[in-house]
Amino acid sequence: MEKIRLSKRMSELGLCSRREADSYIEQGWVSVDGEPVTELGIKIFPNQTITLNKSAQARQQTRVTLLLNKPIGYVSGLPEDGHQPAIVLINRESRWQEDRAPARFNHAQLKGLAPAGRLDIDSQGLLVLTQDGRIAKQLIGENSGIDKEYLVRVQGSLSDHGLALLNHGLELDGQALKPAEVRWQNQDQLRFVLREGKKRQIRRMCELVGLKAIGLKRVRIGRVKLGALPEGQWRYLAEGEQF
Repeated sequence: MEKIRLSKRMSELGLCSRREADSYIEQGWVSVDGEPVTELGIKIFPNQTITLNKSAQARQQTRVTLLLNKPIGYVSGLPEDGHQPAIVLINRESRWQEDRAPARFNHAQLKGLAPAGRLDIDSQGLLVLTQDGRIAKQLIGENSGIDKEYLVRVQGSLSDHGLALLNHGLELDGQALKPAEVRWQNQDQLRFVLREGKKRQIRRMCELVGLKAIGLKRVRIGRVKLGALPEGQWRYLAEGEQF
């Protein structure tokens, strides 16, 4: 059995992100088999027991995760080409009035808040912003199996064969796409469920079967739905609500 870096093992177990793990180790908040560890880069066996002390647990409990209904025209992450990032929409006034979470908004919650996955500038809908490395790993980690659902308005005609290809059989960037679930929602709108997220994947998939996607809205990530959250507004991920 080979040893593995402690911070990597903590990330694999979903305890926190690797960056958070290094911070916790430095502060003496991590124990291995009951013994506190403070040495960065230390390696352990995978079967050893890792525990976080109360300070680390308290830090994690204060980290927030927000759900935003991103409008078209905002980028998910850093500003680019003169376009504002979605995080500028997060303020006290734009919180959904029907959000029943007990948390109170303060500007400290914006520190370290980052999108867990992207939503293109010309797309709208559910965007997750989080301070919690565990949730980010769950949504965008290498082994994430969480599906995402989209409503896609299209132009053009689609044969039965084209629809079958959208479900399985297309390639992008020289790689076969994972099976998807694609069906007609109404006469000009398709419903896509994907388990991967290549850049502009849906629009490129549509082009490969002769369609043009003219409107794209993400309505669900895992078990969390956009629901009635108004465009441009946000709410907290509720206690007990899981992706």
